[in-house]
Amino acid sequence: MCPNSASAPCHWDGSSRATRPRRPLRVAATSPSRLLRTGQSSRCRACGNHIDFYQRADQRPIALHPAELAAAHVPASCRWHLSSGIAHPHGDGSAWCRIPHAVLCPSRTPTARLTAHVQEMRRQLGVRSRRLIDSGAFTPSTPAAPEPAAGSARPARPVMQLLLGRYLADRPVEDIRCVAQTRHRRRCPLPVLAPDAPKGVWALLPASPQRGQLTLPAGLMALYDLSRLPYAEQLRWRTQRCPAHAAAPNAADLALAGWQVFDPLLHAAHIRTRLPRDPGGEA
Repeated sequence: MCPNSASAPCHWDGSSRATRPRRPLRVAATSPSRLLRTGQSSRCRACGNHIDFYQRADQRPIALHPAELAAAHVPASCRWHLSSGIAHPHGDGSAWCRIPHAVLCPSRTPTARLTAHVQEMRRQLGVRSRRLIDSGAFTPSTPAAPEPAAGSARPARPVMQLLLGRYLADRPVEDIRCVAQTRHRRRCPLPVLAPDAPKGVWALLPASPQRGQLTLPAGLMALYDLSRLPYAEQLRWRTQRCPAHAAAPNAADLALAGWQVFDPLLHAAHIRTRLPRDPGGEA
């Protein structure tokens, strides 16, 4: 029997010798979302099960269950569908749909009447979550303690004012990082608060609610005001990009922007009534 030649098209285990070049991921110019699907899968911090992040039409993130479900097994109020990378809160007329992870998460109490199929999925995810906890592969996150009401040098989650709205950041102003993809297919390490770019200013402004929010007692709150900057600068902050990637709109995003629409009632623990003692980034 003749030995195999070194130039054989396959390895000894049957795998191909030919290595295909890596195809870079790109976002179509007509896509409403700049977010790449790669790397957007994660685990729920409460139960440890897999989730997929998507953007809604208003650019808010939502965690969906990774698998599609038969629409007949999902309540109409819990059906979502995807179109061009955007998640929409209703069915698309097909026999399949996506469902928010919040409906299936075993650590949450469902707010809608669920079908027997969805309840069985909740039970299965609960069993999987318990196995992850028992094996030490997952530890449920505990709620963060509220920050002190007194002023601090760096608010952990500051309130920002830009584009005629208020947003709650997920980290201090100086640590907000660009979400764009670099040429090396990694997330940009540069901060949004660029040294040579115009900066906002810390200010005490009325804590007035926006449309659709309940009224709170009149008072002042400390926030990082960007409303005096040019529109292009405010848009750069809203898309969470450094100046270099703001000038490259075709560059894809490797992460979701960490903004939440500020609600005085839901985010009352992050309201500050004093300016920071050493407000970094103040103009």
